[in-house]
Amino acid sequence: MRQNTVPWWRWRAQVRSALHMFGDPAFQQECWLPGKPEYGSVTDAVYRLVDDTWLDRWSAARYVGCIFVDRDEADAVDHAVLAALAVLHEVGENEPATAYFAHPAWPELVRKAQIAHHRLAAADRDDPARRPDTLDVLRIRTGGR
Repeated sequence: MRQNTVPWWRWRAQVRSALHMFGDPAFQQECWLPGKPEYGSVTDAVYRLVDDTWLDRWSAARYVGCIFVDRDEADAVDHAVLAALAVLHEVGENEPATAYFAHPAWPELVRKAQIAHHRLAAADRDDPARRPDTLDVLRIRTGGR
């Protein structure tokens, strides 16, 4: 990810990581389904979406120019975040991946996350099909926790 796309690129990296995982069904089957700890869980991904950004309370439009490059990105992220939160609230936190995958709104969440991830990846000049980074790699890249 280019670090000069937006000033708050560390937050962008967290959001992109979650969107990438939500938008990649093959990743979900290979990593979330068997519970590979290096990628975290579905609940972990939701927290990466909303933890520092408060996207569960504020529109992504608030962060245009800081985390997101334009309104189109922000709108796509808002749609994905709302879909993720709806599924999480209905299924509950820390459930097995199969519980989320079985939710009737899961395919729509995947579609919306894919759209948002592809928009952000294009702006960052990244390959959207590349495997998501592990959480350790994400922490190293962002200097985060």
